[in-house]
Amino acid sequence: MITVSNLTKSYGRTTVVDDLSFELTAGRITGFVGPNGAGKSTTMRMMVGLARPDAGEVTYNGSNYADLRDPARTVGVVLDAQAMHPGRSARNHLRSMAAMSVLPETRVDEVLHLVGLDAAAGQRVGGFSLGMRQRLAIAGALLGDPEVLMLDEPANGLDPDGIRWLRTMLAGFANDGGTVFVSSHFIAELATFAHDLVIVGNGRLITAEPLTTTLERDRSLSLEDILLDLTHDAARYSAA
Repeated sequence: MITVSNLTKSYGRTTVVDDLSFELTAGRITGFVGPNGAGKSTTMRMMVGLARPDAGEVTYNGSNYADLRDPARTVGVVLDAQAMHPGRSARNHLRSMAAMSVLPETRVDEVLHLVGLDAAAGQRVGGFSLGMRQRLAIAGALLGDPEVLMLDEPANGLDPDGIRWLRTMLAGFANDGGTVFVSSHFIAELATFAHDLVIVGNGRLITAEPLTTTLERDRSLSLEDILLDLTHDAARYSAA
């Protein structure tokens, strides 16, 4: 169980995340959705200790991220698929990650196979397409065989085959008891594979519910229209 409690973060006079609370459970894929600038990336950064909240906390089965004994074996994270040295090969990039997290080097070729980069393992990352970088970043997240996958916009740059692979991989991870938290500003994209949705706007929680509940809210509207209506409602609430 991952519990986000009253998370708040401001930069200067701008509140980016505003008293945000929700829970994530094992065996389910939760989509984190909202317009650009809704506070999704900042929330995810706070969840893994890359940004310090002004208030609130995040716990993993009762423990803060900083107190986890083996973070890489608990949470696999992709927040920036570009964060890799262009001069290193894919294999050497993962070897360095494994060494920093005290993980067995044998795991490197295993995850390269899992993401379909076997043939590109010796190639320099600087020559990779965005889609290949996404796959390599996800390989890095899988290195520790974690209990949780936390991915920020992982479909960016993937072609249709890559998107199908991503959906299948995430579904398999959740079916094996893993917890998946994946962000997007396209609710229709998440609706193809997510079980639950956490929807935010203007840094505030709009709703956290099963996807089926969102779909049943108004069957005459598209998912994107539902998101637009919910976000506008949040904006009116914030301005009140």
